[in-house]
Amino acid sequence: MEKVLLILALTISSIAMMAQSNYEQGMQKAFQHWEEGNITEATALFERIASAEKDNWLPNYYVALVNTTTAFQTKDNKQVSALLAKAQAALDYELDKDPYNVELMVMQAMIHTAWIAHDPMTNGQRLSGTVMQIYGQAESIAPENPRVVLNKAEFEMGSARFFGTDTTPICLQIEKAVQLFDTFKPETPFHPNWGKDRAMQQVNECK
Repeated sequence: MEKVLLILALTISSIAMMAQSNYEQGMQKAFQHWEEGNITEATALFERIASAEKDNWLPNYYVALVNTTTAFQTKDNKQVSALLAKAQAALDYELDKDPYNVELMVMQAMIHTAWIAHDPMTNGQRLSGTVMQIYGQAESIAPENPRVVLNKAEFEMGSARFFGTDTTPICLQIEKAVQLFDTFKPETPFHPNWGKDRAMQQVNECK
């Protein structure tokens, strides 16, 4: 009986290791597609991983991130709408399960910001308050998260430059974000760890 239990335990352990390996390989391949600019392939692979890893929020997070960052660089109305709709659908699935995950909250604010950037006249007044509300709530939950601090400051910077107000306090927040990036340790290699390069660029623009 002990032999049977040992064999069963080893079998389960081997299956778990194989599943983890498949997950890791899939995520690495999806990141490779993204890095190479193959947005459709990256999205499709993240979606397949998400369907297999239903308790893991990261694949859908990256579906949202890939499509949102692409939308920021896209001018065509239909393409922007399609990209942000895909991003929102993936994010909604995870926010329904964990509405106070600050990385998901930052992602939601980014989607709204992409809509504002695409059509500021239509979406600026409608969504700007919501974006600041999200960042304020995320900051109250995780004030030391560098993406929360950076993205909130970046959004405030856009408003300050538009209205011609003093950006010094915002620049100090961006400098704080850089320091937070230096000490931030993601839970796994696949957890969000982006933003420091952008923060450094913003610091240089503040000078």
